Amino acid sequence: MANQNKNLQDDLGLAVDSGQAPADGAKEYLGAGDNEKASKKDETIVLAKSKVVLAKKLLNNVKENSERLLELLAGSLKVEDEAAISIGQSSDEGFEAGEGSLGEQRTIEGVFDGENMIGPDGKQYSVPANYASKSKLVEGDILKLTITSSGTFVYKQIGPIERARVVGVLERTATGEYLALADGKRWRLLTASVTYYKGEAGDEIVILVPKNGESKWAAVENIVRQNG
Repeated sequence: MANQNKNLQDDLGLAVDSGQAPADGAKEYLGAGDNEKASKKDETIVLAKSKVVLAKKLLNNVKENSERLLELLAGSLKVEDEAAISIGQSSDEGFEAGEGSLGEQRTIEGVFDGENMIGPDGKQYSVPANYASKSKLVEGDILKLTITSSGTFVYKQIGPIERARVVGVLERTATGEYLALADGKRWRLLTASVTYYKGEAGDEIVILVPKNGESKWAAVENIVRQNG
């Protein structure tokens, strides 16, 4: 076998040096690598940019919350105590039934995009503007949605992203949308958040945005009215 490979290599070398076209067998041998590259190219998976961004935010939230939990639990239990506690004992007594448990209700977790919750399947779930405003939800927060047997949507914030406070000026576009302007950047605002504080264009506004990364939306923390 080694001699056959050597002879094939010698024949290929002679063909290249003499300018002659390789034999049919040599063509197949040379084309094997190209076919492999083509098959690998066909296996490439393309993801939408929005899904990649949401997935990254979700992973960052999981990392932050895991670190916080470890800090809270550090030193609270001895090794022998941990060994004595069973999984059943350490489970949450208030656990809500998941999807398909009894067909009564289902639970979905997702990422708040500033206006809606995006589920793991990429679907959008409407978040009541009043709830988002009252809870001061920030783009990137992790939410849990429980859909009851009667079809009622119950949201709960389970993974707040780390926030940064920014002071800016309230603006209103010709189409009636509210924006917050600060440091040359603009963030979209929920109308319900602005009307709750009876804000008007030109008022000073305090908003909450993700501490790390960019965002299109901001939560309204307070508005200082210019006209009292």
